[in-house]
Amino acid sequence: MVQSISKLLGALLAVLLLYIVPAAQAAERQDDISGLNTYHSTVRFVDMVRTKGYITPTMYNDFMRELELTGNTYEVELEHMHKKYVPDYADAARSDSFLGYYSSVYDGYYNPQILPVLFPDNQQPKLDQTRRYTMISGDYFTVRVHNTNRTPADLYKSWLLGGVDSGKPTVTASYGGMVLNEDY
Repeated sequence: MVQSISKLLGALLAVLLLYIVPAAQAAERQDDISGLNTYHSTVRFVDMVRTKGYITPTMYNDFMRELELTGNTYEVELEHMHKKYVPDYADAARSDSFLGYYSSVYDGYYNPQILPVLFPDNQQPKLDQTRRYTMISGDYFTVRVHNTNRTPADLYKSWLLGGVDSGKPTVTASYGGMVLNEDY
C-alpha cells in the first residue's frame, strides 16, 4: 500500500516538474515580453506627443492598437500638467500689493478632460482641428498603463500556490516628460 502511494506521488511530482513548471515559466516569459512591448509602445507614444505638443484620435488609437497586440487588456491613464504663472500678492484682495514676482503652478488634466476632446459626441472627422488635444512647451505629459486581465502566468501562480492571488497588475508601464514643441 505504501509503495503504491509513493509511486503515485512520484508520478504526480514528475508531471509537475516536467510539464507544469516549464509551462508556468514560459507564461512568465510571455508576461516579460508583453511588459517590454507595452513599455516600448508607451515610450514611443509619449515621445511623439511631447515632440508634437498635441494628441490626435489617430495617435491615441494607434497606441491602443499596439497595446492590444500583446493579448492583454489595459487601463491607460493620461496626465497633462499645464504650467501657468500666478502673480504673488501680499494681500490677495488688493491688486496694488503685488510683490514683483510670479509663482509657477501646474493644473492637472486627466482622462475625463482629455478623452472628450479626442472623441466628442459630435460627428466631426478624425482630422478635424477641434479633435486635437493641444499642450504648450513647458507642460508635462505622462502615461501610466497597467493590465486589467489575469495573464496565464497569474493563473499558473494562483494554481500552484493554492489560490493565492496578489491582485497586482502583471504588466505595467509609466513614462512621461516635458512637452518640447508646439507643432500645431
